[in-house]
Amino acid sequence: MAGKLFVIGTPIGNLGDFSPRGIEALENSDFIAAEDTRVTVKLLNHFGIKKEMISYYEHNKLNRGEQIISRILAGENCALVSDAGMPAISDPGEELVDSAHNAGITVESVPGPSAVTTALALSGMPSGRFCFEGFLSVNKAGRKQHLQEIKEETRTMIFYEAPHKLLATLKDMQEILGDRKIAIVRELTKIHESVFRTPLSEAVKFYSENTPRGEFVLILSGKDKEREEKLSLEQAISLAKTLMKNGESASVAAKQAALAAGVKKSEIYKAIIDEKI
Repeated sequence: MAGKLFVIGTPIGNLGDFSPRGIEALENSDFIAAEDTRVTVKLLNHFGIKKEMISYYEHNKLNRGEQIISRILAGENCALVSDAGMPAISDPGEELVDSAHNAGITVESVPGPSAVTTALALSGMPSGRFCFEGFLSVNKAGRKQHLQEIKEETRTMIFYEAPHKLLATLKDMQEILGDRKIAIVRELTKIHESVFRTPLSEAVKFYSENTPRGEFVLILSGKDKEREEKLSLEQAISLAKTLMKNGESASVAAKQAALAAGVKKSEIYKAIIDEKI
C-alpha cells in the first residue's frame, strides 16, 4: 500500500508559528524532502525531531522527485517542506505534488504561514482581488518584459524580492508602471519586521540612500483603470465638439462627453454654448 505525501507549511521567521499538527506530521513521516536540509535541521532540532532528510530543490528536482515518488509508492510517508512558508508556492515543490497526484498518491496539506497572505494582510492594501507574481527575473530584460505584461493589471500584485535586486526592481516598476502606491514588507515575523507604505518614487529615493537588508515582499497597487481612462475637461469639450460635427445636438454631445470625463454635463454644455456666442 502506498504512503502519503504531506505538504507542510513551516515558519517564515518565528519558530513559534509552527503548528502542533505540523510537528506531528513530521514525526509520523518516514523521511523529509527539504529545500535545504541545513535550514530544516534547525527546525527539527528546535522541536526535538530526528528524521531522515533528503534535499529536493530546483537543480535536482527531476531525478530526486522520481526517487521520492518511488519510495512513497513502496509504502513510505514523505513530508515536503520548504525553507519557509508553504511548499509549492514559488517553489519546486509544485512539481513533486503534481507527480504525486499523477501517480495516484494521496497528498495531504498541513497549512502554515505564507509570506504572500501575511504580507498582504499586514500591508493594508486592497485585498478583495489580488495576484501573486513571485520573483521577477534577475535579468533586466526579463524583468522589464514581465512588468510590461502586467502593465494593465488592475488587481493588487504581490512580489517576492531579494535585497540585492530591490532597488533595480523598484526603478523598473516606476519606469514601466508609473508612480503607484507600494507597501514594502520586510522581515516578516522577525525582530525587524516592518511595513513601508509609500509611492514608488519615494521608495526609489529611500533605497538609493539606504542599503536594503533582509527579505522583502512587495505589495503593489494595480492600475487605476477608471481614473486613467477619464478625460480632462478640455479633452471632454473637444470630444463634445466632434460629436456635434457628426450631427449630435449640443445637449447629447455634452452628456456623452461628461460620461467619458466624469464631470458634470453642465460644465461641458456651458463651454460649448459660450463658444458659440
